[in-house]
Amino acid sequence: MNLPGTRTRPLVAALALLPLLGLTACGSGDTGGASGTGAQAAAAPSGNPVSAAHKVDSAAALLPADVRKKGTLRIGTSTGGPPAAYYPNGTGKAPQGQDIDLADAAAKVLGIRLQRQDASFETILPALESGKYDLGTGNFGVTGERLKTIDFVTYINDGQGFSVKTGDTSFGKKITDLTQLCGRNIGVGAGTTFEATLDAEKARCTKAGKKPYDVQVFSDNGATLTALQQGRIDVIMSTINGLRHQASKTASHTTFLGEFHRLDVGFAFKKGSPLTKAFRAAVNELIKDGTYGRILRKWGTSASAIDTSRINPPEHT
Repeated sequence: MNLPGTRTRPLVAALALLPLLGLTACGSGDTGGASGTGAQAAAAPSGNPVSAAHKVDSAAALLPADVRKKGTLRIGTSTGGPPAAYYPNGTGKAPQGQDIDLADAAAKVLGIRLQRQDASFETILPALESGKYDLGTGNFGVTGERLKTIDFVTYINDGQGFSVKTGDTSFGKKITDLTQLCGRNIGVGAGTTFEATLDAEKARCTKAGKKPYDVQVFSDNGATLTALQQGRIDVIMSTINGLRHQASKTASHTTFLGEFHRLDVGFAFKKGSPLTKAFRAAVNELIKDGTYGRILRKWGTSASAIDTSRINPPEHT
């Protein structure tokens, strides 16, 4: 029986992280939100490191002439949950988060403005291909499958992990072997790599002589967390940074069970976009002048920092 807000799919697998096209952890689709209403969670951290970013002519010159003249780009943003992107409680105005700050800071380096539009995670990559957006953010992980149709400019290294309801010791202290998931109910976000990779290894539990696991797909973070607390799922698979952030909040009553697979994460563009070189230069300028480090410290993601931005790096194996 399908539960409200979910799509249930019986699978006989644990996950071997193959490069499949789901939309995020990674790109991860971030299900790290800690609120029962989805991405609208806690208040934002104080400080505005983006204010120090400034236009760098050498980076701006890499933009196409028509973009420099127009001065704007359309960005599709998935506000999946903190620390990547979310709506803080009590503001009702603009989204906040690491992805928001990094995109805004890169735009300042390039001397342009971003026209941001909220979009569900699973719709952004197809919308890039159709030309609806010029770029997208949603903690999108760089996978071999996505690289067939999408260009990426990396800005952080995140990945896939697991969390359980606090007090659940049935998985041990860490999920290290994917057969630990056999016979259990796993919650993932719609259109994510988590959903896709679970589907890819659907014979693993059967081969191990164990009961298949069941994947329940949720449209928002709040619904996933509620299902965990109500016992309708046993474990959440989502982004490392999102789950760590969630577990740090007492009200979430979750415990992080470790990293599973690292992925580069980047701004997403239509394949062949002329914008990638400019955005790579912008990210590298932010790294060089220290703005990048200050943004990551603000959002508690310094452990995911990269040394240099790259265009379309191969997927981590």
